[in-house]
Amino acid sequence: MGEVFAGRYELVDPIGRGGAGAVWRSWDHRRGRYVAAKVLQQSDAHALLRFVREQAMRIDHPHVLAPASWAADDDKVLFTMDLVRGGSLSHLIGDYGPLPPRFVCALLDQLLSGLTAVHAEGVVHRDIKPANILLEATGTGLPHLRLSDFGIAMRKGEPRLTEANYIVGTPGYFAPEQMLGAEPDFPADLYAVGLVALYLLSGKKPDAQAILERYLNEGVPRAPQGVPEPMWQVIGNLLQPDPDARFRTATGARKALSAAVELLSAPGLDDEPVEVFDQIGPLPEGFDARGPRRTPRQVRPEPTSSFRLPPPRMSPQTPAPTPGQPWGMTPEPDQPQQPAYGYPQTGIQAPPLPEQPTTPPTTPPTPEQNPYATAVAAQSPIQAQGPLHAHGPTPTGTHRPDEIRPEATRPYTAAVPSTAGAAAPPPARRPGPPAKLVVPILIVAALCFAVGIWALAAA
Repeated sequence: MGEVFAGRYELVDPIGRGGAGAVWRSWDHRRGRYVAAKVLQQSDAHALLRFVREQAMRIDHPHVLAPASWAADDDKVLFTMDLVRGGSLSHLIGDYGPLPPRFVCALLDQLLSGLTAVHAEGVVHRDIKPANILLEATGTGLPHLRLSDFGIAMRKGEPRLTEANYIVGTPGYFAPEQMLGAEPDFPADLYAVGLVALYLLSGKKPDAQAILERYLNEGVPRAPQGVPEPMWQVIGNLLQPDPDARFRTATGARKALSAAVELLSAPGLDDEPVEVFDQIGPLPEGFDARGPRRTPRQVRPEPTSSFRLPPPRMSPQTPAPTPGQPWGMTPEPDQPQQPAYGYPQTGIQAPPLPEQPTTPPTTPPTPEQNPYATAVAAQSPIQAQGPLHAHGPTPTGTHRPDEIRPEATRPYTAAVPSTAGAAAPPPARRPGPPAKLVVPILIVAALCFAVGIWALAAA
């Protein structure tokens, strides 16, 4: 993984280097996208002041690549901008050499459009050159140009950071008045645009000193080889040594260029299309289109122990349940299985039956001794079958008089109270004091209010 700068920007790999710092492809953790980050190499007061000026440029235009944000971490500072992948005009000339005139007109129109927005903010770029003009990777489609690097740009009227006899910029793209130490102004940027146009049409860096001498000796020279005459009418005006003889604004130069395009010949069928390639290249190991790849943490599952419920405790007198019978439910002998005490079969253990006496059974009285038992035996079939009790019939088929057979229990069902004929509930009493108390209070309050009004009137 790369170095994380200020807790937000992760530096991935360097993609360019300039005089003031290196440009890195970086991952913005807050916005979740790749950006270009320019890291300042020097930390002296002069470099920091230029850095502050550059990052303060907030020009929103499709053909301007201005700083978007900045951050500081200890003794390092950086600012970020959009990541432009198509390289610069220098890369394009290196791939194709001289470019077709109509393609050059499209690039110059976008450059002048962006320069119009820059000048509208009162900013003089002062370093327009092919390396500072970037391209989006559009393939064979319409090119998309972005004017970048505002490291030495300044607003008109701001104090200069260099001495009057010290020239700041790139040799070969200076305007003649810059060589004389004049204050930076918009026409100097337009002169550099004319030199860039010659570079695109010829495929090599123009000789600014030779061009200046030709103007001084011949006036406006003839169009160089490979430059169409309609385009030279515009470029020749941009290269005038006298700033007052040039286009005063980028908008004026752009209008003249639009008229010149109409006079150009149509492109031939055999002309090779210009393709703007991706010049940055693939991401390094550990990064993808969604940012840095993080290794997922390996979480070891903790061992778990099984939990088992203990078996229900049974009374010594409660036999084990048969398959399909819940615990605690013991059916009566020779009777259908029913829940104990009439409750639903929810696993509640029925209480054991009372202990039976251990005295030996006595001989029942004979019919002669108990005439009532004879009458009952004649009417009840239970006597013939033998009495039933909690532990089943006795071996002799008789029952003891001291044994009591438990009756079968039935589930209890609560009776629903009948509402027929019930009196309606009394109406709810409204909250607050009763009416007998409220009326006197209101009368007293009205009298107090009247006395107050009278007192105020009397005063």
